[in-house]
Amino acid sequence: MDLKFISTFLCFVLLHSSKTFGDNFTNQSDLETYIVHLKFHDQLFSNSKDVLLWHQSFLPTNSNHSSRILYSYRHVLNGFAAMLSSDEVKEMEKKPGFLSAHPQRIFQLHTTHSPSFLGLHQNVGLWNASNSGKGVTIGFMDTGITPQHPSFNDNGMPNPPLKWKGKCEFNVTNCSKKLIGARNYVQEKTFPADQVGHGTLTSSIAVGNFVDGANYFGNANGTAVGIAPRAHVAMYKVCAAYFCGESTIFAGFDDAIEDGVDVIAISIGLADPQPFYGDVVAISSYRAMEKGIFVSSSAGNDGPGSGTVMNGAPWILTVGASTTDRKISAVAVLGNGAEYEGESSFQPKNFSQKLLPLVNGKGCESLNSSNVKGKIVVCDRSGAWARISQGRLVKLVGGAGMILINNKRHGSTTFSEYDAVPTTQVSYKDGQEIINYMKSTSTPVATISFRGTTFGDKHAPTVTYFSSRGPFMLSQGILKPDIIGPGLNILAAWPKPIAGQMFELLYGTSLSCPHLAGVAALLKNAHPNWSPAAIKSAIMTTADIVNLGNDPIQDETLEPADLFAVGSGHVNPPRANDPGLIYDIQPEDYIPYLCGLNYTDDQVSIIVIKKVHCTKSIPQSELNYPSFSIPTEASAQTYTRTVTNVGEASSAYKVEVFGLKGVEVTVQPKILKFTALNQKVSYNVTVKSSDLTGHFQGYIIWSSDRHSVRSPIKVFPHISVM
Repeated sequence: MDLKFISTFLCFVLLHSSKTFGDNFTNQSDLETYIVHLKFHDQLFSNSKDVLLWHQSFLPTNSNHSSRILYSYRHVLNGFAAMLSSDEVKEMEKKPGFLSAHPQRIFQLHTTHSPSFLGLHQNVGLWNASNSGKGVTIGFMDTGITPQHPSFNDNGMPNPPLKWKGKCEFNVTNCSKKLIGARNYVQEKTFPADQVGHGTLTSSIAVGNFVDGANYFGNANGTAVGIAPRAHVAMYKVCAAYFCGESTIFAGFDDAIEDGVDVIAISIGLADPQPFYGDVVAISSYRAMEKGIFVSSSAGNDGPGSGTVMNGAPWILTVGASTTDRKISAVAVLGNGAEYEGESSFQPKNFSQKLLPLVNGKGCESLNSSNVKGKIVVCDRSGAWARISQGRLVKLVGGAGMILINNKRHGSTTFSEYDAVPTTQVSYKDGQEIINYMKSTSTPVATISFRGTTFGDKHAPTVTYFSSRGPFMLSQGILKPDIIGPGLNILAAWPKPIAGQMFELLYGTSLSCPHLAGVAALLKNAHPNWSPAAIKSAIMTTADIVNLGNDPIQDETLEPADLFAVGSGHVNPPRANDPGLIYDIQPEDYIPYLCGLNYTDDQVSIIVIKKVHCTKSIPQSELNYPSFSIPTEASAQTYTRTVTNVGEASSAYKVEVFGLKGVEVTVQPKILKFTALNQKVSYNVTVKSSDLTGHFQGYIIWSSDRHSVRSPIKVFPHISVM
């Protein structure tokens, strides 16, 4: 059938089905936003107008099509978003070409020092090799942006890339060489301004320009700068407040692909993870990856429980959160001479060092002035009140200060927040020591010593308690998260000055995600021909697995972190620039993996945006991934990996298996030899475990004279998903 005939026919249908304006037979209150997936048409459409006409042909004949269709998607899915009633969807199901529809799901939103902590320094190393990300554009799916913030100044910025086709919906004066794109999907006829701060802070972390004298109430003072300071910003406002509609996320990705972004950062997740064919982030990011766009996403803030990680599609980089070595130090000094370092951004210079009476307020939900006035009050975080309420009450009843004790779940993760009263927040372990001291004497006394910004914490990086953990329940054969990066007490841009402060100290995997997006931008500049999978592999196989004290990276309990917490390790950008070998994956390689998840042909087609027949499938752990996640089976399992040489043309790599006590691991061959750049060589890994209930982890390391290429390997019992 000819395209001109299709277009003419659809126009005829639409003209004769919309003679009356408005929806005469539909109660508007019954309508809600549906995401509609369609089967693939036998003919290709030549332009977006024909696609829209086809989409409109599925709507009720009594409807005003222009008001019903919210988004007609061109790239991220074969379908559209529309305002429909449940009865109308039932009628739509009868039409040829309809595949499925569901009400849109609502998603939740998940620095002066972190660049140097990651080994990035001006005019040397990776910043020099990558021109600080020059010419790369990062798109943010977020809450908007504050263009007037100094982090988005365009001093030293190049012009936008020639390929850039995006729009800036602010007034002309608010767009610049730094902020080259800004679109709004949340409310018509409004600017993509940031009302809550999330989009401003994430974009400043990834690409913020140099801002001298940045600080938070005098703390963390220095030059604020993003990871890729010469990269451009494109903001796609897909979230209202802290909630993001599925239809707007699809629309943001659709335009970002069309506009020509190189990297996408999305710190958004669904509380109840869906299969990939029902997950807007997985679907949209697949299409982006297929177009060569790297996608960095947050792992979620539901740790430390197992199986809580989000955004687990293997074509996405899933990022957990870690600490840096910087502290805003506030030390609890006890009457017995013991000192316990905590943190607080409230750093009074005149706080008395005289030992004051110490009283246990427990949850500090109700305090009596006669009991606490002039005293240091110990409050624990196990109660229902937030710390800000606890601090205000302590101040209200005349308390001199507060020692805030973490509960067991929070462990050693402490926050540099600004409280109403002089405070130090200490770890759970140190808090128990303080409680024991109070029990040991009838007259406990203490003070707080405020020591300002300090560096060099040997425990750093540690995994924060809130960073979500693996396994990714819907695809346990892929190790998630992939990587961890700075996500605690990060100084980032804030849209509305608070007491004159243009920067805030914040935390969350929402902050670690843009750190990695910035790293990807640097690598994209340094290696323009690398695929998203190649960049991801370089980041993962060169990650650090030890802290500054040269011990294994720890979690919030200060015990060695499980691979389900740390992934491949902590990002090391300078090393990622020269990985030696990479594990590459082409877009079509994901199809047998998806078929192996027991998805139907139609379900796989929704993800890959083309007709699929699942004639071939592979086990999840067989995907050519830079890490191994292997649910235990009774018999031996063998998996194949293929590496590509991006180091020296002539080189040889020897294998070493580290850890994995209790599991028999065999790698063949034991030496990989290369004679040319971009040469590919395969190897097999056979895993056999006699213990089907235990958890085992370790590393497979390929080493040459110059490079060490490390893949984590986790062997564990499969967890049933209800």
